[in-house]
Amino acid sequence: MLDSLRAVLAESRLARAGLIGFGVLLLVAGLALGVWTWWQSQQAQGSLALAAATELAQAAQAPGASPTARAAALQALDGVVTQHPRYSGVAQAAYRAGNLRFDAGDYAAARGSYQIALAKGATGVVRAMAAVGIGHTWEVEKDYAKAQAAYEAALAGLGPKDFLYENILLDLGRVQEFGGHRDAAVETYRRLLKDLPDSRRGADVRARIASLTPATKP
Repeated sequence: MLDSLRAVLAESRLARAGLIGFGVLLLVAGLALGVWTWWQSQQAQGSLALAAATELAQAAQAPGASPTARAAALQALDGVVTQHPRYSGVAQAAYRAGNLRFDAGDYAAARGSYQIALAKGATGVVRAMAAVGIGHTWEVEKDYAKAQAAYEAALAGLGPKDFLYENILLDLGRVQEFGGHRDAAVETYRRLLKDLPDSRRGADVRARIASLTPATKP
């Protein structure tokens, strides 16, 4: 009799444990579903906001576009960044805002937007172009040392088959020249010819090397 009672109690405890475990699983599954649904909602809202902002940006970059159109596009793009911070396209919005500010001659603000794009995890083409954009802002401001550092950062990890590799090398060589580092510029141009022997800009690069080489001799 006692053994039977113990068996019943043991089964009861196992049943309760099973029910508790099942309840925990249901709770975790519910939380996971809620998070996933929320995430999908954030992505959908961000995507719609970016699409609308991109349309405004394209209109603002059209010939004859007014400052009002640019201001509206910037407000929309900045809104994507601030109102949808977890949206995967935030970096693209920041990059587009940087382009608009660069075109308007607001180079410091453009640089800030490009830096936001990188900080928000820009990848691929957007990352490369945002990094180069930072270099362009410094170059147009004639701060060649910072422009050189920016182009070198943009070049890091890239190879001859990567997008913008050739352009970045040309940018780097140019600011090295402007900054008075002719030997470094020659090395950069020679690197370009070595890595990209079939470059359509090969003749121009060789001409640059020829014009700089005498200055590197004792």
